[in-house]
Amino acid sequence: MYNLPHFKEQDAEKVKAFMQAHPFALLSGVDAQQRPVATQVPLLIRERDGKLFLLGHIQRKTDHCKAFEQNQQVLAIFTGPHAYISASWYTNPQTASTWNYMAVHARGQLRFLDDEALFQVLEETTLHFENNPASPALVSQMPKDYMEAMMKAIVAFEIEVTALDHVFKLSQNRDQASFERIIRELKAQGGESARVAEEMERLKRS
Repeated sequence: MYNLPHFKEQDAEKVKAFMQAHPFALLSGVDAQQRPVATQVPLLIRERDGKLFLLGHIQRKTDHCKAFEQNQQVLAIFTGPHAYISASWYTNPQTASTWNYMAVHARGQLRFLDDEALFQVLEETTLHFENNPASPALVSQMPKDYMEAMMKAIVAFEIEVTALDHVFKLSQNRDQASFERIIRELKAQGGESARVAEEMERLKRS
């Protein structure tokens, strides 16, 4: 990850808020033979005793599950909107084009949890993402025999975050005229590019 000071957010709470807003993370590691593995999973972010923890679940007996059993060191990557930035939008176009993006890298040690904790993780996950206490999709509303059968195929985990790094690259190093034009061009493209423009405007207001 690039560690350039002008692409850093000084408020740690805003970095954690970004993780909360983009919880579908890429969880990667290596197995005993140093072969890389990865899977994308929704993660819950929790704080306890001044430490940051990530909670989730994965399918048992997969390559990544076996790898995490062999090597508990993992990297969770949270990503947000991104967009190509053309040098033609700069006041001085004789500069390299680039890419604006937002990402947080959380390194830590993973440990698998027992079945009681698995049920709690599943319950918290559905409560969080359903965001509706009356939803029939909540774990608490599921038949007991269905839950028991499903839980045999998955395992919960907790990651204690030991290092947290981020890049919020939003053209902070550009002059004001270039910055404003980049916003206009991205807005005109719509979609994810417009979301990058929104983040740039939010940065301008902060």
